Amino acid sequence: MYSDGKIYIGKTADEKDVCLYTRLANRHGLITGATGTGKTTTLKLLAESFSDAGVPVFFSDVKGDLAGMATEYPVTFWDIYGNEGIPVRTTVSEMGPILLAKLMELNETQSDVLQVAFKIADDNGLLIIDTKDLKAVLTHIGENAKEYSSEYGNIARQTVNTIIRNIVALECKGADKFFGEPALNIADWFTTGQGGKGMINMLECKQLVNDGELYSTFLLWMLSELFETLPEVGDLDRPRMVFFFDEAHLVFKNATKALNDKLLQIIKLIRSKGVGVYFISQSPRDIPDDILSQLGNKIQHGMRAYTPAEERAVQTIANSLRANPEFNTFETILNLGTGEAVVSCLDDGGIPQIVEKVKVNAPVTMDLNITEEQIKQMVVSSNAYLRYNNMEDRDSAYEFFLREAKLFEENAAAEAQQAAEEKEALKKKEGTQKAVKKGVKQVASTTAGTIGRELGKGLGGAVGGKFGKTIGGNVGAQLFRSVLGTFLK
Repeated sequence: MYSDGKIYIGKTADEKDVCLYTRLANRHGLITGATGTGKTTTLKLLAESFSDAGVPVFFSDVKGDLAGMATEYPVTFWDIYGNEGIPVRTTVSEMGPILLAKLMELNETQSDVLQVAFKIADDNGLLIIDTKDLKAVLTHIGENAKEYSSEYGNIARQTVNTIIRNIVALECKGADKFFGEPALNIADWFTTGQGGKGMINMLECKQLVNDGELYSTFLLWMLSELFETLPEVGDLDRPRMVFFFDEAHLVFKNATKALNDKLLQIIKLIRSKGVGVYFISQSPRDIPDDILSQLGNKIQHGMRAYTPAEERAVQTIANSLRANPEFNTFETILNLGTGEAVVSCLDDGGIPQIVEKVKVNAPVTMDLNITEEQIKQMVVSSNAYLRYNNMEDRDSAYEFFLREAKLFEENAAAEAQQAAEEKEALKKKEGTQKAVKKGVKQVASTTAGTIGRELGKGLGGAVGGKFGKTIGGNVGAQLFRSVLGTFLK
């Protein structure tokens, strides 16, 4: 519920409104609580309220129960697989080596080699759009590791092969669908619908969330795109966009220090670009402390504590909220019902307010649903669908190396043809020399045979009869070939 620069989150037992100031919404926020305590309802309420304020929002539909918002609000459905929404794609180059290393769960050494591969590609103007481009670059580097090692450091062929195997595994998850062009233009999120309501950009995630690394990496990439694309605007009366990061614990699972440092930098600086980031998870402990300290607006739903360790965790959460003398925050968190929460937002001066126990207001679309056919119709009728539906495959690193390989084969074939022609020419030359020699022999033989036959005739005439002519001819021919043969030597 939005009115006069405030989002009304809920009411206390004495009917006091607890609000979030839209001009402080870029100070980020946190929505936490155990499963089934009402986090999704709170997400709906905030998304609707920001949309009412004319602020575009982005969030992921993890359980598939948020699509009904499209019955009352402008919604654009997205899906990295392109099955239940407009295809969301990015290029390998745009995702970059840090996020890609997280996606493939590479170790530190493998991550370093991947960064070197990107550096080599960049230095040589090679465009890495999809996974076949990346494999082509890595294969080239592996085959020429010695040449590159002097400038870029040692590159082990075995490490390169391991990364390529990880890329193949990524392709089995559908990388051919989400790495490619046209890549998502974040500007398409900053639209409004009827009545000036902010566009609700909903990422279909029922399938995607089953792969935690893939889910969290793509959301991090989207957040990074916002950070890198938007200009500085300072503090505004309302944010330019609000980004909800559901299942936030997946972001930080197995995350490297480099990735956490980058995310912290984004969280610190993106608010000056007019973007508010709200993490949604089961516990504040899922968020690193240095990032948690940047989240000014906090909504804590019920938690359960069945062990001493869980009790300590809830106590830590209670201690992080500004105490209200009217109730014990620790006990209250343990006894919150579904749809209830303790809330501490920034006041008009940017200072955390004392925590309040509230009954969260019901969203407008609380019980509204939409059919798959209606979703499909909304998807195909969107202008964004026309831009992103058909994948393109322009000239990039793979095609470059393909041309190089073809050119190499053509040059090799030409060299082989030239060698064959030279061999044939030499063979012909040798054959000519032999033919000349043979011709001389034949001439000599013919001459000798003629002389021999003439002598034979005389001899045969002396001997008399046919028999004498035959002997004379054979003897004369055999005699003179031998003599001329010796001569020719």
